[in-house]
Amino acid sequence: MDKSVPSLHIITGPTAAGKTDASLIWAEKNHAEILSCDSVCVYRGMDIGSAKPTADQQTQCKHYGLDLVEPSERYSVARYIEYAQHCIKDAHSRGKNILVTGGSGFYLAAFFGAVTDEIPVSEAVINEVRLLQQSGLDSMLRRLKEVEGDTLPEWLDTKNPIRIAKALERRLSSDRSLDELREEFLQKESPFSQFKITFELIERDDAELKNRINLRTGIMLKNGLIEESESLLKLNLNPELPSARAVGYRATMDWIQSGRQVALDGLRERINLDTWALVRKQRKWFNRLGLKNKGEIA
Repeated sequence: MDKSVPSLHIITGPTAAGKTDASLIWAEKNHAEILSCDSVCVYRGMDIGSAKPTADQQTQCKHYGLDLVEPSERYSVARYIEYAQHCIKDAHSRGKNILVTGGSGFYLAAFFGAVTDEIPVSEAVINEVRLLQQSGLDSMLRRLKEVEGDTLPEWLDTKNPIRIAKALERRLSSDRSLDELREEFLQKESPFSQFKITFELIERDDAELKNRINLRTGIMLKNGLIEESESLLKLNLNPELPSARAVGYRATMDWIQSGRQVALDGLRERINLDTWALVRKQRKWFNRLGLKNKGEIA
């Protein structure tokens, strides 16, 4: 590797695979500080359910990306990128390496390619799209066809409400077609293209990972996940906020609001199922990014 090119190392993998322990070991060996790449760890007070590094673990080496905003705030990948760039510059200025660790799809993807554009979206457009979201996917599609035309691009996933909402925001905020916007986006470089990126993908077979998830869920329920979820409910969060939909928390809040009618084992099973669904999504991201075992991105 060219020593003149600044480097970033990434340890990723599905939830419960053992990223935290592996990262602490790597950071100690390589004079590094850790930048979290987890979209739930950014929220204050969401410690147990996010498997956030413990206070003791955080004293072993400096951590970035934890406890950045309140659960009632929206935190975008664009904000994360700006924050990450600042943290990396700070660490490198002090002669420290940076280890990126986590498994949140869009956050992780930013280190390998462009994930955002520079199209300014006004509050008025955001509010219009949110109202349409409340009415359902069909309402958003109708509005999108009003500005784009009856024939939508084949590459657009018209069954994905989140993708349609983002497409509508950008179409309403510009005078360019979706195809034009996509072509411009594909020409963009990663915001971290100046770095040499190396990575390790931690994986486990399904049976072992499911067992680790089940054990971790039990520990979370014992150590305060229910109490954290009760605190979130007191905030009356918008159900569309990422914090309100986070795996583990959503199931626990539903369980509390139902009057805890289901036994605790039932809640544990739902969390396990939701976590496994997250694992499947994460693995799709790893495949999309071409991450297999260990490697180097030129």
